[in-house]
Amino acid sequence: MMYNFFMQESIFDVIIIGSGPSGLTAGIYTARADLKTLLLGGSSPGGQLLITSEVENFPAFPNGILGPELIANMKKQAEKFGVVFVDEDCVSVIGSFAEGFVVKTGVGNVYKAKSIIVATGASARWLGLENETRLKGKGVSACATCDGFFFKNKIVAVVGGGDAAMEEATFLTKFACKVYVLYRKGKSDLRASQIMQERAFSDSRITFVFDTEVKDVLGKDFVEGMRIFNGKTNEEKVLKVDGLFVAIGHEPNTGFVKGFLDLDSKGYIKTSDFTKTSKEGVFVSGDVADFKYRQAITAAGFGCMAAIDAERFLANERPPRI
Repeated sequence: MMYNFFMQESIFDVIIIGSGPSGLTAGIYTARADLKTLLLGGSSPGGQLLITSEVENFPAFPNGILGPELIANMKKQAEKFGVVFVDEDCVSVIGSFAEGFVVKTGVGNVYKAKSIIVATGASARWLGLENETRLKGKGVSACATCDGFFFKNKIVAVVGGGDAAMEEATFLTKFACKVYVLYRKGKSDLRASQIMQERAFSDSRITFVFDTEVKDVLGKDFVEGMRIFNGKTNEEKVLKVDGLFVAIGHEPNTGFVKGFLDLDSKGYIKTSDFTKTSKEGVFVSGDVADFKYRQAITAAGFGCMAAIDAERFLANERPPRI
């Protein structure tokens, strides 16, 4: 209790909301700039890398590194420079730069800051199957760019009918010998742009399976197949695959800033001049604004940018009255 009381009475230069690679990188930069930094990591800190097995496309790790280990290393580095960590979920942000910002968490604690960096990321939409959850990182993925390399000469399936699904399927043909695209509706109902459809249809390694839903993911320690159901024929069967890529969209984790920051039609935070938001003194980094790349390395770079922008902003503006 004494610790929380001390925290609540403190005024931070920066509060970073989010503990993935973007938030942790931002913390390393703000703390090294001698800014008093609090990082709200959430009740499940670490972001999506915590459910990623091996990361082979993050620079400086020629033999790859486990996602949780990468996050742990980044956290140690941030702690080394003085970042204060609190594993609580942010439920609201109010205030302004002129008056100061107030951040409230789900356990009722309140923290004050001169500036804010939002780095809460985006969560992949999943099918909601029990075995899908159990086999995440063991053949189930939501990122072909991250994990496609592990499926050389394997058979994989992509679920979805939008541009993201077409992009995932086309990318996976660089590695997999066969790619199924499963869509719950018919061909005429595909949501993907015409050019993306044509690209996928013209690839002999891609096979479309329409009017079909995934009922279960099969496999003990790794994906071995799927039980699928055709709503048109009422036929249920097992499809042999080595991997499942779910490409039915992402949800930006922005519910706590609705009404406080301007969001686009999909819920992502609107930005100007790279990391600035609609609210002076509030910056953004990572997948909570980036719906295009969604990579650990781009999120980390985004965190660096937001931290530098926040540092320069605080150096050039009059401090808030808090």
